[in-house]
Amino acid sequence: MTLKRRARLLSEASTTLPSLLWLVVFFLVPTSIVLAVAFKPVDPYGGIAPGWTFETIRSLAAGSHLSIYWRTLGLSLATTALCLALGVPAAYAMARAPRRWRGAILLAIIVPFWTSSLVRVFAWKSLLHPDGAIEHLLARLHLIPEGAALLYNWGAVLLVLVYTELPFAILPLYAAAEKFDFRLLEAARDLGASPARSVFEIFLPGIRRGLATAMLVTFIPALGAYIVPDLVGGTSSEMLGSKIAQRVFVDRNLPQASALSLLLLLCVLAPAFFALASNRTPKPTLFPTGAKP
Repeated sequence: MTLKRRARLLSEASTTLPSLLWLVVFFLVPTSIVLAVAFKPVDPYGGIAPGWTFETIRSLAAGSHLSIYWRTLGLSLATTALCLALGVPAAYAMARAPRRWRGAILLAIIVPFWTSSLVRVFAWKSLLHPDGAIEHLLARLHLIPEGAALLYNWGAVLLVLVYTELPFAILPLYAAAEKFDFRLLEAARDLGASPARSVFEIFLPGIRRGLATAMLVTFIPALGAYIVPDLVGGTSSEMLGSKIAQRVFVDRNLPQASALSLLLLLCVLAPAFFALASNRTPKPTLFPTGAKP
């Protein structure tokens, strides 16, 4: 091995080693501990009993858990879809706004999220309370009947999840839209394309990386949300994250909490690996390998 190659390998190792150590200490080791605890028996007095068992893993297929899995997946997908539906027009408007106003608009989106997420969720709980302003307003407009419950259902959970995740969808969408050449839309309109067709066939493919990032940063946190369903949801809107918190802090069933956490980890990693694999897929070329025009 030449001295130059050895120096290059040493430089690469010194650059990679801190990140590798960080991942090993704060991701691989805790995940290994959670994996081990998932195969331990439950101590009747709370905690972990000696020995090994597969019973906790088998309990994940119980009927009471299946409804939570589907509800978590459904609410997460609905949150992602609504955040994209609201975030794309917002990013488009921000990118087309005069440059002197873009910073102020971006700051207006970010500033409310400098406060604690717990405070913001409690604020929504007060607004959706039977004595809150939203219910009184909707009742006076005859949009809901008197005494209708806006809290402790899946609709309240979805509303607050969208509110919580929407800025994280807008930021990558705006970053992609700001680099988009809007003259392409004008050219498409000149060639006879309708406004909707030019958006779906020109604008959205042009910001596809921003769309993929927005999907990931909204779908993954929504899967693990537990503060929102705990505060504004009821027993019929329980999600996987809140079930894990219940098993840890209330039931003290650490093996089942670990098993549910592993299941949640797999659900979180699946879209990330899918996005990574799709980015590595080779793009089709105009001519086959070795062929010449």
